[in-house]
Amino acid sequence: MKKKSIWVLVLTLCLFVSACSSNTSSSGSASGSESKQLKLAHNLSEDHPVHKALAKFAENVEQNSDGALKVKIYSNGVLGSEKEVLEQLQSGAVDMTKVSAGALESFSKEYSVFSLPYIFTSKEHYHEVMNSDVAKQVYQSTKDDGFIGFTWFTSGARSFYTVDKQVEKPADLNGLKIRVMDSPTAIKMVELLGGTPTPMPFGEIYTALQQGVVDGAESNVTALTTGKHGEVAKVFSRNEHTMIPDIGIISTKTWESLSDDEKSVIEKSAQEATAYHSEQWDKSIAEETEKAKEMGVTFTEVNKEPFIEKVQPLHEEMKEDADIAKLMEDIKELE
Repeated sequence: MKKKSIWVLVLTLCLFVSACSSNTSSSGSASGSESKQLKLAHNLSEDHPVHKALAKFAENVEQNSDGALKVKIYSNGVLGSEKEVLEQLQSGAVDMTKVSAGALESFSKEYSVFSLPYIFTSKEHYHEVMNSDVAKQVYQSTKDDGFIGFTWFTSGARSFYTVDKQVEKPADLNGLKIRVMDSPTAIKMVELLGGTPTPMPFGEIYTALQQGVVDGAESNVTALTTGKHGEVAKVFSRNEHTMIPDIGIISTKTWESLSDDEKSVIEKSAQEATAYHSEQWDKSIAEETEKAKEMGVTFTEVNKEPFIEKVQPLHEEMKEDADIAKLMEDIKELE
């Protein structure tokens, strides 16, 4: 009986210790309960301005939730290309990512309006639109595809850059193979301007430029520096044809699993990170431009009017869709 009593006591103590252990926070959150961690993956380097904004977002989430909600970032494409990460997000393997609005056209026609050349008349107009209900409407258009937008990050104005040829007018693009995102709007734009659009992932551009597979590409200045394209592409022509935002997206399944308080934390933290990024962007571009010049890149200022005129057929074509026409009208009203 004595031995039996001892074993009962030992078993009771074991169960007590086990119960205490299961209630101990593995993340050390302020509330003492285990924190919820969200996985965010993207293909940018850690010195890219957008990565820094995402890092700020992760920091804000932890602070605004008192440690109950955390975001772990996987950068540099360690979980795959932009397209691959998006597929993982849809399957539930990744919770959040950053995607160029141009890459979302295949999921929602509404996103194509952000890729229209010269749809934004100024940087101020661009910011006004992206902070409006117009953008929020577009964010929700992919809900049934497994994800929704929750914020935006400026990626500046996109221009053409080539290995060695200045692009001062549309005719200068004749015969040039230009890398574009896998975006129907971008492809049509380059065709209208006289170039030969060549869709490919961002990670393949450097080698393609180096080996002559393409003659040039189109992006903002950071592609020359953080993407190292300035090592092989030596002419950047500022025609600033598009201002395509990067969109922060979250899995619909993940979003719907969050409590109202957690959703509020995500929204508040995202707004703060977007504001932080917008403030830092111009400074970053100025710094990256100087770095690109040190790499031997020449910057050319161009007259935009001939480019604007050449892409008008694309605007007219887009207006044939009533939903897109309404979005275009709403954007114009915000000028």
